[in-house]
Amino acid sequence: MAEAKRGDTVRVHYKGTLDDGSVFDSSEGREPLEFTIGGGHVIAGFDQGVTGMSPGDERTINIPSSDAYGEVRAELLLRVPREQFPPDVTPEVGQQLQMSDGQQQFIVTVRDVADDAVLLDANHPLAGKALTFELTLVDIR
Repeated sequence: MAEAKRGDTVRVHYKGTLDDGSVFDSSEGREPLEFTIGGGHVIAGFDQGVTGMSPGDERTINIPSSDAYGEVRAELLLRVPREQFPPDVTPEVGQQLQMSDGQQQFIVTVRDVADDAVLLDANHPLAGKALTFELTLVDIR
């Protein structure tokens, strides 16, 4: 039976959980995820986890943050004075906002709100976290 390798396009069902067991993403109820191994469309650890699987195989993989979304980068924590927020925006911890640096738009998460400033986090929400995936290889195309 064929084994998935770099350059193959595969379809995978998955469930992603954090160390505390909470589910952060799943293909349940949807079409399988389709991607080309090594094509840069998924995190490196996911590519590596699917490599060597055959259609119908199931596997659980643990991906350290370094092979997922990286570590939390301090330079992506931004302290913004409250007066720079539009008057109709009331920032709340956990809220996601869209920002622009003049060239591109990106999402930030409000981490702290003080009287004079708001701490914004431009790191990926899963940065610094190890991820566990339950995988089922559906097919190799």
